[in-house]
Amino acid sequence: MNFKYFSFAEFNCPSLSDSGKNMDINFIYKLEHARELAGIPFRITSGYRTKERNHQVGGVSNSSHLIGVAADIAIGSGNERYIVLNALIKAGFKRIGVAKTFIHCDTDDSKPNSVWTY
Repeated sequence: MNFKYFSFAEFNCPSLSDSGKNMDINFIYKLEHARELAGIPFRITSGYRTKERNHQVGGVSNSSHLIGVAADIAIGSGNERYIVLNALIKAGFKRIGVAKTFIHCDTDDSKPNSVWTY
C-alpha cells in the first residue's frame, strides 16, 4: 500500500517493528487528506502502540492508539498548531486533543466527538 505523505513505518511502535501495519487504512487516508489540506509536513510522534508501550507513556487503558486509529502530530509553533488543527477539522476528524508540543487525532467510533487539552 502506498500513500502520498506517509509510510506505515512512521506509525511503528518503538517496541514492535513493522507495527505501523496495524494502523487502520481509513484513518491513514483521512490523515493524508488533512496533510494535503494543511500544506505542511506532519511528523508523527506516536501511532500504533502495544499495551506495554501505552502503559510506559502514560496512555489511558482504552487508548485509540492500541487499535490503530490514532496519531500524535508534533507541533512547533502556534501558527503550525492552527494550520494542523484547521486541516484536521476540515478533513472530518471529530476527536482531537491539543497539547503544547503535539496534536492527537483519532477516529475511534466507540468514543464521543470531543476536543480536549492536555
